Amino acid sequence: MHLIYQPRFIQTVISVLVACCLLVACANTSRPGVVGVERSQFMMISAAQIDRMSAISYEQQAKAAQKKKILITSGPEYERLKTIANRLIPQTAVFRDDTRNWNWGLQLIDSPIVNATCAPGGRITFYSGIINKLNLTDDEIAAIMGHEIAHAVREHGREQVSQALAQNIISNVALAAAGAGSAQSIDAANQIMQYVLVLPNSRQNEREADAIGLELAARGGYDPRAAITLWQKMSKESQGKNPPEFLSTHPSNENRIKELSALIPKVMPLYEAAKRNSATK
Repeated sequence: MHLIYQPRFIQTVISVLVACCLLVACANTSRPGVVGVERSQFMMISAAQIDRMSAISYEQQAKAAQKKKILITSGPEYERLKTIANRLIPQTAVFRDDTRNWNWGLQLIDSPIVNATCAPGGRITFYSGIINKLNLTDDEIAAIMGHEIAHAVREHGREQVSQALAQNIISNVALAAAGAGSAQSIDAANQIMQYVLVLPNSRQNEREADAIGLELAARGGYDPRAAITLWQKMSKESQGKNPPEFLSTHPSNENRIKELSALIPKVMPLYEAAKRNSATK
């Protein structure tokens, strides 16, 4: 018996198959925390793939900075960042267990650039310009670092690459080249990481990073209210000039401070508890 497949039937089958693929590719990468971040995310590549590319790119960044003699690996500024990172990183386990096994990193680059990032897998970069130009307090540094770490915790980079792959902006060939273990893989990995770290995140991703970053800072014993003063400083820095690189990848608007202010009552008890625990040690 021969079956005659009608166009409508074929379309239905394709729709079902696509829906099934999307369901398989969707996952929530973290627990909600007290800030309540819950969203199913579309992932087409593995965490191992994006982590491998992140590691390659991060190593090349360090080598390039070292060659220019602008990689800071000791001294008061570096130790200050290291102390804050060491208090924030353990708090990520509240959102997901596997961060305990991440190959966390910290790079401080001596540059007037007003920027900071955290690449997939927990690879943190700060530029001295963001600390010095904004005259940041430890609490404000924690707000920035928490925000950037939150992007890694929520795997926003992996999510962006997956979306780009689905839209044919990034090809499977590029992904394969990035994992080839050669000089070509370095170029491919750098290009994909540039896509992850340089292009703006969606407003939804930014809200998630703001919320989780606020909770990470509070749990680490840093005043979450510093997120408000931080964004006020950012706004002032951008007035009458080209916006800092940090703002070019982190779209700011009037609602941002309002949304952060609304979240602060949720995380203040965590901050107070962290302060009490610190005082008893």
